[in-house]
Amino acid sequence: MSERILVTGGAGYIGSHVVLALAEAGYDILTFDNLSTGNRWAVLDGEFIQGDLSDQKTFQDAVRKFSPDAVMHFAAFIDVGESVRNPLKYYLNNTVNLIKTLEVMALEGVSKMIFSSTASVYGTPEKIPVMEGAPLDPINPYGASKAMSERILADLAEADTEFRYISLRYFNVAGADPGARLGQAYKNPTHLITRALKTARGEFDSLKIFGTDYPTHDGTGVRDYIHVTDIADAHILALDALLAGGSSDIFNCGYGRGWSVREVLEMVKKITGTDFEVRETARREGDPAVLVADSSKIREKLVWVPKYDDLDTIVRTAWEWEKSRDS
Repeated sequence: MSERILVTGGAGYIGSHVVLALAEAGYDILTFDNLSTGNRWAVLDGEFIQGDLSDQKTFQDAVRKFSPDAVMHFAAFIDVGESVRNPLKYYLNNTVNLIKTLEVMALEGVSKMIFSSTASVYGTPEKIPVMEGAPLDPINPYGASKAMSERILADLAEADTEFRYISLRYFNVAGADPGARLGQAYKNPTHLITRALKTARGEFDSLKIFGTDYPTHDGTGVRDYIHVTDIADAHILALDALLAGGSSDIFNCGYGRGWSVREVLEMVKKITGTDFEVRETARREGDPAVLVADSSKIREKLVWVPKYDDLDTIVRTAWEWEKSRDS
């Protein structure tokens, strides 16, 4: 019998790609999502229940009925700027609802979790590329909510020898399923590549560059962009490791090199053939100048081999997804 995986937030951008990867790997899947930012149509396989993690009874009923072997936890808000303006929203959903999830898991005897974390837990690292052992010093409530969540997981694993988790710290996830079955579908995207592509399509009048005075080679922020399908593959490897009896661990998910905002926009213009308007504006609160991963640990320990490690492929797959939505 196939192992059973419950995915919270599986109707969102990353979660839906992971659900697809789980199905292709032969797992039985239940997605639990409140659809606040996700889409029901994006869940391409397995069962689906609409519900909110703050409603512990509904979630516990789902866990009890499905009886998962592990939980993959994606349910979180991710907008850095919004987290600065409305921190309580982020702590309630990203941290408090994680605690509620873990409480239900304990009650129902589920002891394994893959946790969706972020490079924002590092804040502005002293050393680039940043390694997993670097100090956690988030500079915005979004990153702080994830750092708190990681501390909760570590404390729980220390207290309960049965509980094990793997936390995957994403850098900038981008791109779309190479078959154009899935992609980023937020109503008002904040991710640079998606917003740039929508600007190229005329959905926005112009695109803003937030900050041109960073200490980088062209003055704009530099990020480690990673293809969403490579992220999904990393989740399958992490899950397989836990189910095989592996210990709790933390891994960076990135390529180990970065591209600046200007470089990304040049690539978007090249691939779309559109020279859209770009406006330069002040820095955004909570944004570090450079964030690039040292991903050697996941490559060595989980034998993760990225398949889409170039900016052209990342942008091109995202562009094919954007165009497919017209049909």
